[in-house]
Amino acid sequence: MKTINKLMTTVLIIIFISSCATPTYITSSWRKPNATANGYKNIFVAAISNDIPAKQKVEEGLQTMLKQKGLTVMKSMDVFPPTFSTLTGQQKDLILGKIQSTGADGILTIALLRTETENHYIPGGGFWNPGLRFGYYNRFWDYYSNFYPSVYGPGYYDQDKVYYLETNFYDAKTEQLIWAAQSKTYNPSGIDSFLKGYIKAIYDQMVKDGLISGNNTTSR
Repeated sequence: MKTINKLMTTVLIIIFISSCATPTYITSSWRKPNATANGYKNIFVAAISNDIPAKQKVEEGLQTMLKQKGLTVMKSMDVFPPTFSTLTGQQKDLILGKIQSTGADGILTIALLRTETENHYIPGGGFWNPGLRFGYYNRFWDYYSNFYPSVYGPGYYDQDKVYYLETNFYDAKTEQLIWAAQSKTYNPSGIDSFLKGYIKAIYDQMVKDGLISGNNTTSR
């Protein structure tokens, strides 16, 4: 019975971890003065990446989120070959023509600007909390045995993998930038976990910036 309970606990922990979203933090955003997304009903989504599986996942995730808000969404991978990457000035009309032929009036792009590794030194040491006087502070040995290892323990270095991204929203007809945001995500455990946190952060920022209303995304 103990083995079964332990196994069930492990499974539940794994499910919980896999379902959690990796937080995305907006570092800056900009909106064209007085512009909103009201009137944009058909959105063309383009993840700018040479990682085809990640590109597909991101575009599908954005498509699902926008469709839930009542919008029609076309992904770049439905229009251009997955390996399409070489751009020249002569291709501009062709590319924009294909995007506009989908009926898109807005274009949403996401691009990875860079990745960095941040090193943090975690010092050894304890902390003081008078609220624990009826806990660890109540008896000498409880206090001594609890804090001795942390106070005299060696410090260590920890690393964070940080992904910096940029999300832009353009008018498909005029090509004008309507809204932009830069964000960073720490240590995503996978593309699904990243998408949950990223989509929430982007949506919340759009609402905060007045680009869309809190109830639906169709609020020019």
